[in-house]
Amino acid sequence: MSKQSLPIENKENNIVEFKNSVIRHQENIILKDVNLEVKKGEFIYLIGKVGSGKSSLLKAMYGEVLVKEGSVFSVGYNLKKIKSSQIPFLRRKMGIIFQDFQLLSDRSVYENLNFVLKATGWKNKKEMDVRIRDVLTQVDMVHKGYKMPHQLSGGEQQRIGIARALLNEPDLILADEPTGNLDPETTNDLMRLLLKISEMGKTVIMATHNYGMIDKYKGRILKCEDTHLKEEKS
Repeated sequence: MSKQSLPIENKENNIVEFKNSVIRHQENIILKDVNLEVKKGEFIYLIGKVGSGKSSLLKAMYGEVLVKEGSVFSVGYNLKKIKSSQIPFLRRKMGIIFQDFQLLSDRSVYENLNFVLKATGWKNKKEMDVRIRDVLTQVDMVHKGYKMPHQLSGGEQQRIGIARALLNEPDLILADEPTGNLDPETTNDLMRLLLKISEMGKTVIMATHNYGMIDKYKGRILKCEDTHLKEEKS
């Protein structure tokens, strides 16, 4: 591993840690006085109205939104001091799941996953084939590698999105409204899959509007409200 790819600083057992942080969009304060510790293996819901700061908080964790006040540590990196050249190494330690899937429409499932492995430094074709098969097996899509995205249902596309997030065995999974475009039955299937991933030791932070799901599948609840991040009782 190159010197550049090493974490800047480890913070004990916390996967994510914010201390007295302020998250801004340009000059506007989105969240202030953010204090948060996230441990390995936690399953966390991030709730709040549209525009309350959920996505901004997730983006702060993967270095897209810079935090200039307070301190932030994410998967071992000090995000107050991180250099732009280190952002790719930060993101290799986490998996990101999007509401709109963001699969490459002109490539098969296998080619979508192979593209990510190549982009993150994998070279050995046999090892890449094994890893792709492993993650497709984890999401029950091992026989769909030859399919194009448009040949898959929304739920199947999101399973591929989850497989993609798992490729580099991340410490942290960030999911931004991953069930927002799915029907209730498919949502339940995806929730069980995400909880299973969490039970395997991965930390999952999921932004959602679906309060019924929170009642059904228990987890720690954080709420963005009035520019503050608050802990809610589950």
